[in-house]
Amino acid sequence: MTLPLETSQEVLTSPGPFEGPEKLLEIWFAPSFDQLPNSQHFIKKTSFEFRNSIEIENNNNNNDDDDDESMNRNKNRNNVELKGLRKIPKYIWEEMLDIVKCKVLSVVEGNELDAYLLSESSLFVAPHLVILKTCGTTLNLLGLYRIIEIAKEWCGFTNVWRCFYSRKSFFFPERQQGPHKDWTDEVKFLDTVFGTAGAAYTVGPMNRDHWLLYLTSPNTVPNLPNSTLPSPASSLILPSPSQELSNNAIASSSSYSSQSIIPTKYQDTTLEILMTHLSPNARSKFYNDNIINGGGGETGTVKSGLELGYEISNELGINKLFSKEETILDSFGFDPCGYSANAVIGSGLPESDNSGRGGGYFTIHVTPEEGWSYASFECNVPLPTCSDDNNNLIKRPELKELIKKVVNIFEPSRLSITLFVSTNQSNKNDNNNNIELEQQQEEEEEEEEKETEIEQKAWQSFGTDLLGKSFIRKDRIGYEFDGYDLVFACFEKRGWKEPFSEISIGQRNGDV
Repeated sequence: MTLPLETSQEVLTSPGPFEGPEKLLEIWFAPSFDQLPNSQHFIKKTSFEFRNSIEIENNNNNNDDDDDESMNRNKNRNNVELKGLRKIPKYIWEEMLDIVKCKVLSVVEGNELDAYLLSESSLFVAPHLVILKTCGTTLNLLGLYRIIEIAKEWCGFTNVWRCFYSRKSFFFPERQQGPHKDWTDEVKFLDTVFGTAGAAYTVGPMNRDHWLLYLTSPNTVPNLPNSTLPSPASSLILPSPSQELSNNAIASSSSYSSQSIIPTKYQDTTLEILMTHLSPNARSKFYNDNIINGGGGETGTVKSGLELGYEISNELGINKLFSKEETILDSFGFDPCGYSANAVIGSGLPESDNSGRGGGYFTIHVTPEEGWSYASFECNVPLPTCSDDNNNLIKRPELKELIKKVVNIFEPSRLSITLFVSTNQSNKNDNNNNIELEQQQEEEEEEEEKETEIEQKAWQSFGTDLLGKSFIRKDRIGYEFDGYDLVFACFEKRGWKEPFSEISIGQRNGDV
């Protein structure tokens, strides 16, 4: 784990009301880490002047341990060889985060994944994908240009395999900036990059709490402005909606042909639990005075954010959601309140490792203030199914068990759950020269059977009895996309009455 030597107080404190619901941007540059595009010629760094200024600043501010980060990384601190996007040094990602308006608090490195804990949520970097999750009034989508540009400059990645952007409806949309002022502007921004390859959806009731999703079809060439270097905050504007995309801007990539794509041997599954109106008991655990010298408002030595995060994680059992043997947990307690955590499970990626099972991550973020309390949990770790051998995933919770554990920690009055499950791509390779056709068909049938089992289990898991008699299920909605299925469900505490608001959530978000 690494922590900046100096973290400004304004980064660690957040005046209310604070917007807890995050903006989640996920950019894939390949179907899996073992199918990285072949990039023999690429620019390794940004313009000399810009790079030189950053390197000088890094040399002045960082200790000797970070000096090697001024160039491509070949191995991480665990002496594991790095691939793809993980070779990019930390200061390059920090430069991108400056555009988004957040800072790195600490970093943990797994075998296949780097997890950055941010002043406003999280950044995950794998060889083939970047996940940027930011809360508050951060400018998440303004990082999209720079991420795509970094992937091209440092790795030679010219295409985006898939892009996902999602969020729940905001508490305080009027506080948002740039393209995040309403959903229409966010979609317009993304369309200028991906054109007709993108599609936008509203999941759930538009006049109440709902979830928004934008995703692209596989393998597109993004359209970027001529220059995407950081610009002053005063110049934050939406791309012109009249900007025309040429026929060559959104096209199939030469990096991937229909004959070169190999169906992945794992199922990409992402669970999100978005919780609001937390109970007073649950909220109280995320205020500093409860974990300094035994609580009770006693004065004592003020602990660091990492120490506070460690104590909160232990007190609430967050450190036990997965077995300690395969968990690297990085958590942070904020002043005066709030909490964030990243965890790398196993190798950090769902693809099977030497142990015969995949890993992944989970991330938690909590805003406990009364009136707009919020907690989120996101996880992509492969969980046990009926067909799994007990010796593989015995120490991991099943889907229902994990959801119940999380809900019991945060005690929300309302929550929405989303589960993304990958399915066989429509453009899969039927003529792979490296695998006999008959053997390939058998393997695909086995994978389809497991996929069907997981999808059915997901739908059934979101039944009316998921959280017991104390909750009522308000919605259960299913979507089928190209390459992914989605299950969405919304639950409310039985007998709970939503606080009165003269303006509906949909109107406040510009969605109705």
